[in-house]
Amino acid sequence: MPRGGLQSRAEQLSTLLRLAHVRFTSDAVGRLLETLEDELANRPFDSDEASLVRVTRRDYDEARKLPADLVAEVARAGTVARPAWEKARRDEKFSLFEPYLVKNVELNRRIADAIGYEDRPYDALLNRSEPGLKTAELEAIFAELKRAIVPLVADIARHADAVDDRVLYRGFDPDLQVSYALETVKRLGYDLERGRQDISTHPFSTAFGPGDVRITTRVSRDFFNECLFGSIHESGHAMYNQGMGQNIDRTPLWGGASPGVHESQSRLWENLVGRSFPFWRHFYPSLRSVFQEPLRGVDEEGFYRAVNRSYPSFIRVEADEVTYNMHVLLRFELENEMLEGALKVKDLPEAWDARFKSYLGLTVPNDREGALQDIHWSYVSFGIFPGYTIGNLIGAQLMEKIRVELPDLNAQIERGEFAALLSWLRKNVHRHGRKFTPNELMERATGKPLTAKPWIAYVQKKFGALYGLNEARKAAP
Repeated sequence: MPRGGLQSRAEQLSTLLRLAHVRFTSDAVGRLLETLEDELANRPFDSDEASLVRVTRRDYDEARKLPADLVAEVARAGTVARPAWEKARRDEKFSLFEPYLVKNVELNRRIADAIGYEDRPYDALLNRSEPGLKTAELEAIFAELKRAIVPLVADIARHADAVDDRVLYRGFDPDLQVSYALETVKRLGYDLERGRQDISTHPFSTAFGPGDVRITTRVSRDFFNECLFGSIHESGHAMYNQGMGQNIDRTPLWGGASPGVHESQSRLWENLVGRSFPFWRHFYPSLRSVFQEPLRGVDEEGFYRAVNRSYPSFIRVEADEVTYNMHVLLRFELENEMLEGALKVKDLPEAWDARFKSYLGLTVPNDREGALQDIHWSYVSFGIFPGYTIGNLIGAQLMEKIRVELPDLNAQIERGEFAALLSWLRKNVHRHGRKFTPNELMERATGKPLTAKPWIAYVQKKFGALYGLNEARKAAP
């Protein structure tokens, strides 16, 4: 879109979303819901019909609390702020974006006030994206993660030489990377009859229904991980969308249970599968046949270790499994402080840099790699970031249950067989769409509510082995 079209696009989106909001929140829709609730009172909780009415009622009651003018203003603000964020990021100058973020913080607070909350304004926003989750619960989860991660990061730093990832920077033909990545995600179960892959600046997936679910990736000649793991990540999102039942297509039940549940699918395939040793026992011979020169002298174990190297870094989307959640914690805390007025927007870069230094030990060089790195704050979207950490936790919790029911999963992966894993996810997660809240879904799939313990155990075991930490602890006086 040409720059001159920005204001018109903002007004168009504002009008469309306002009209959709007014129609959905009408008294007529409310009466229809009441009629259906009476008719379906005796249907099972998890039936399509009862779930459709229950979830629509939740959406309706929340939407009724939001004035149509506020909905229109939110749409307009996000459209106008994005190019301002792009320029500020390009110029490494937060002040260019500051007035837009001030407006977006104000709008986030107005949404929270309109919806209502008992304890914290963030509760209202968090419940929109992760139904049923409270800020206090999330703070407890992050506190548990900090207690586990901070010492693990320190231990890894003391044994940093144990993992060498220089092979990833030897130069890999971009076209071959893209074709290899596409072939890999096809093997995992991404259906190319109902999807396609393209190149974009930042990888994403988008769905127009279960029959058209597309992914993008980006590629770097000088860093191998970007393309393949970006493609696997997005294919996890896409396989979730492709796996939603036809019975809920074109209804309010179609879509992910929450951003966190959606993220669990991408992180599960990218990390718990794609960065596992059994995965590379299978795929490394074919990778080496495609990239003979850059992989010369590197065996499958050396490559597995390279793609799992852990080290503090500035950019969230490039962070490793161990440090990733600290990036999310930082954003969660800053959003709360801005929302509650404890942090002024003009002071955000300074607060960001100080917290980054405290959590990850790095001095942020500029705003581009600091407070301006994510696109999310150019939209009115507070409450979304925690979904990335929730996704990590859900993925690990699901995988713990999967390994009980598929005890030979490692052997299957080593043989390049992924159908049983995908089938389990289809049955227990994908087909339900939005039928259940995240905790309802986890109770049904694993028998437990959301917990951080499986993820903590997973990273401690995996990275303890990669960096020889268990042996080091035994040898310590």
